[in-house]
Amino acid sequence: MDKFYKISSDEVMEKLSVTQDGLTDTEVKKRQEQYGFNELGEQHRKSTFKVFMEQFKDFLVIILIVAALLSAFLGKFESTIVILVVVMINAILGTVQHVKAEQSLNSLKNLSSPTAKVLRNGEKVEIPSKEIVVGDILYLDAGDYISADGRIIESHSLQVNESSLTGESISVLKSIEPINEDDVSIGDKKNMAFSGSFVTYGRGVLVVTDIGQKTEIGKIANLMESAKEKKTPLQANLDNFGKKLAIAIIIIALIIFVIDIIRGRTLIDSFMFAVALAVAAIPEALSSIVTIVLAFGTQKMAKENAIIRKLHAVESLGSISVICSDKTGTLTQNKMTVQQVFLDNKVKDQDQLELNNPFQKYFLEMQLLCNDATTTNEKEIGDPTEIALVNYAEDSYNMDEAEIRKKYPRLKEVPFDSDRKLMSTVNKVDGKSKLHTKGALDVLLDRVVKMETSEGIIDFTNEHRKQIEEVNHSFSENGLRVLAFAYKEVSEASQISTEDEHDLIFIGLTAMMDPPREESKGAVERCIAAGIKPVMITGDHKITASAIAKQIGIFKEGDKAVEGYELEKISDEELKNMVEDISVYARVSPEHKIRIVRAWQEKGNIVAMTGDGVNDGPALKQADIGIAMGITGTEVAKDASSMVLTDDNFSTIVKAVANGRSIYANIKNSIRFLLAGNTAGILSVLYATIGALPVPFAPVHLLFINLLTDSLPAIAIGLEPHNKHVMEEKPRDVTTPLLNKVFASRLVVEGSLIAVATMIAFHIGLTTDALTASTMAFATLCLARLFHGFNARSRQSIFKVGLFSNLYLIAAVIIGVVLLQLVLLVEPLQGVFEVASLTAEQFGYVYGLALMPLVLIQLYKLIFVK
Repeated sequence: MDKFYKISSDEVMEKLSVTQDGLTDTEVKKRQEQYGFNELGEQHRKSTFKVFMEQFKDFLVIILIVAALLSAFLGKFESTIVILVVVMINAILGTVQHVKAEQSLNSLKNLSSPTAKVLRNGEKVEIPSKEIVVGDILYLDAGDYISADGRIIESHSLQVNESSLTGESISVLKSIEPINEDDVSIGDKKNMAFSGSFVTYGRGVLVVTDIGQKTEIGKIANLMESAKEKKTPLQANLDNFGKKLAIAIIIIALIIFVIDIIRGRTLIDSFMFAVALAVAAIPEALSSIVTIVLAFGTQKMAKENAIIRKLHAVESLGSISVICSDKTGTLTQNKMTVQQVFLDNKVKDQDQLELNNPFQKYFLEMQLLCNDATTTNEKEIGDPTEIALVNYAEDSYNMDEAEIRKKYPRLKEVPFDSDRKLMSTVNKVDGKSKLHTKGALDVLLDRVVKMETSEGIIDFTNEHRKQIEEVNHSFSENGLRVLAFAYKEVSEASQISTEDEHDLIFIGLTAMMDPPREESKGAVERCIAAGIKPVMITGDHKITASAIAKQIGIFKEGDKAVEGYELEKISDEELKNMVEDISVYARVSPEHKIRIVRAWQEKGNIVAMTGDGVNDGPALKQADIGIAMGITGTEVAKDASSMVLTDDNFSTIVKAVANGRSIYANIKNSIRFLLAGNTAGILSVLYATIGALPVPFAPVHLLFINLLTDSLPAIAIGLEPHNKHVMEEKPRDVTTPLLNKVFASRLVVEGSLIAVATMIAFHIGLTTDALTASTMAFATLCLARLFHGFNARSRQSIFKVGLFSNLYLIAAVIIGVVLLQLVLLVEPLQGVFEVASLTAEQFGYVYGLALMPLVLIQLYKLIFVK
């Protein structure tokens, strides 16, 4: 892009071939053909059908489909139907999730205002904003949304709020003067205005330099396309686990198939045995159960003001190690507020003035008189700084702006402009015409000759000036925005001009800021205690950002604060090496935010990014979990995020992290429960193969266990009450695989105990016939896995965590037992599930053996686990 901010407005007009009469219709048509319409283009997107088909690429899903086809080939159509239903449900859920995640660009396309006022053929006309072309002269008034990027060519106290692009809450005063610098951030391009921002004060004219995809918003749209959503740690773990499991299944099934052929079994019998093993090994309902547990977790979190848009984000919350937080509206109130004043040669807090002191009262009244903001009927209109002054007088001292302005009517005004950095009004005060001036301290001090205190008016000395400058420096170091006030009596109000803003009487300073939310400091402390690094990323100035960060505990001794222009000078590798030392990033662009998030991710961290503006969208999508503000957040931010805070409260994130950690622990216990049972099935089949015994299970037996009697207990384990000590731990290491040595050893031990009980029942049944043996093995395995749910609840014994603290599990076990009894006792179901009728004695063996693993594991936990 041409650096239009570096050249004069006349040179910009000449470069864009624009006259003072604007563009002609012919020229507009040519430029529309050259540049296109002023709208965000949409890159080629995958069709919903293609997205749906991609859900079947997962290795575990492919194995399931193969198992379904094998079952159909062998005539086991019940197994085929059940497997395919599970696979289809998961594919539909994945497709819905993907389509929702791609809604961000649709929100971006709606940002521009529907119409714009432009100069065409020498006449001012209103046109649809999509018809704006490069070179159009665009008129701006207070309240207008800006429809394209452009160079300011006229500014009459024009102030623009660019918070959705820069994150800075204070409106920017625009000028027409060139900026003779090379690397200038968006927030510092005072002679440019950008699409998506809006005019808060004054009026102006700009010539359009960029439209559509070339605008700053268009660049963000491109970043949204390039920012990739990362898989959550659990998704990555399950994918990795699924591949390893599938490979192991194939190898073992082939070995058993070959052994059976060598032993003289028929090809079809050997094939059935291999299929039985595959079905036993694959946790068919695993992904569905994880999804259901996550869905229950989202319902709980929604009640605590955290709406989860992407299910797997719940689990990611528990592993967050870095939170990159926007400042404005997230950690702060997004509202300028008076904090302190300098009056009577003293710094006072905002509530320490005395209305019975005429001088101090006049100081407050002056802030209402030299002010254009209004706050009537709960509606605030005007510049945020002026609104802060009105709210200060009204809220802290119960002064009514309308009454004060009526009592001291305005006779004349000299509007604020960027050259003078001052604003003045003339008001009738107690029969005298008084000029009230407010503005930048450095400018106003040069025009002061006297100073007023409660003791009266005195000469303004160098000592006074030095004291005031020291106070101002102290305010600035604490991130406060300072306004200076002065006045003098005048004779002819109607003749007042900028020439009269001299020989003033200094009265005081007002220092204000966008203050932190009350709960921010406590939330940051809880994050740090939980091993989470909070980082502030903002478009605001470094001094202001650092001051806020110090107040709430983000910025500590030895930490660094870096501005965007400094990031431009360092490589990604350098940023990666120094990222842990930086707590505050100021004046950053959307590209910078993505670089910061990636730097943390490349160091192995799980990164959360909070934000509310358009400029936050790409980074929200790049982060492991994007967190948008529900009240102040733009639709772009919400659509790009994984989670939305309905109360815009940073502390809600801490609650969400605690929920995420507990949910992950519960999901892991659910997975352990499922895999321990499947391990028992595998070991049982292996035992029968090696011992040249009949097939212990029909495939339909194992599907019944995996999909019916296992599913409910697994879900119930996922709903285990949260551990209150979860936020005292550090974030888990996401590089640790799900199937690590400790996890695997528990699976083998627990699975072996269940397998031993199952095979004892199998041998008892063999004394009758093969069908009875298979039935007893099936029933014992089913019940033992159900009872094992109590073991999987926690590392501790059920007597320590509370036998009845998880009523869902008790209900799930009862339902499982009832379903099994129906299969074993109802004659039509006996045929479907290939089971024999059992005697009372055989039922006794089944239940006794099924309880054995539960008793042994609970005894071990009582004795050895603290």
